Amino acid sequence: MSIFVDNNTRLVVQGITGRDGSFHTAQMLKYGTKVVAGVTPGRGGQKVEGVPVFNSVSEAAKKTNANTSVIFVPAKFAPDAIYESTDAGIKLIVCISEGIPAIEMVKVVAYLKDKDCRLVGPNSPGVVSPDDTKVGILPGHIFKKGNVGVVSRSGTLTYEIVDHITKAGLGQSTCLGIGGDSVIGTKFIECLELFAKDKDTEAVVIVGEIGGRDEQDTAAYIKQHFNKPVFGFIAGKTAPPGKRMGHAGAIIAGTAGTAAEKIKAFEDNGIKVGETPADVARLLKEHIK
Repeated sequence: MSIFVDNNTRLVVQGITGRDGSFHTAQMLKYGTKVVAGVTPGRGGQKVEGVPVFNSVSEAAKKTNANTSVIFVPAKFAPDAIYESTDAGIKLIVCISEGIPAIEMVKVVAYLKDKDCRLVGPNSPGVVSPDDTKVGILPGHIFKKGNVGVVSRSGTLTYEIVDHITKAGLGQSTCLGIGGDSVIGTKFIECLELFAKDKDTEAVVIVGEIGGRDEQDTAAYIKQHFNKPVFGFIAGKTAPPGKRMGHAGAIIAGTAGTAAEKIKAFEDNGIKVGETPADVARLLKEHIK
């Protein structure tokens, strides 16, 4: 099993005719993802990598039964792209676009609240269920099918930790980047709820970073509700207070968002924390024989 994406995923690529959209469409197809449609307004009737292009998500969904979308459009158009997919009945939206203003995402999240739709991102590298389906920009060659779930706020850290896990002889059930922005569609706890129900996920790795309280809230949730072993890594130990580091959400205010506070919250709630990405793989290897 897996969460979010599997062999039932039928993907529409929003912004398929752009540089990033077309490149990653080719990569997703190569991985085995069922990319059934693309959307670029005014480009309907064209094809990209053999994938038919439509003028709207609604048209694409009706003609191809697409149930998932991935968004490769500039930040100023991304909120409308999310609204369009939601209104077209798409069940999972993965937004790769970064730089969307927080106020716009507040509106998007409020709009999605009562909809039968899940948003991953924005500023997400995507979701992959190894040897099955990849949605986004994740480098497929580093993944190996297995029983470790990985959920991260950072794309590049996801890649590094997964690479270490794979080289340790272990594999992954599903890996995803939830996005490093301050306002995102899916958080750690929602992913854990799904990993808890996935019989093929035996352990979970959480990759957090400075800023906000998501990691602390997640640690408390794990202690009370999550019965599978969880391992963690927190980035940003040397980040100075008051300065944003990389992601829009990675800014320390007071002490709540520091790496030290997050690591303490993890350890106090039974989560083993690696000092380095390689250390996370070592801790996993010791647990999974």
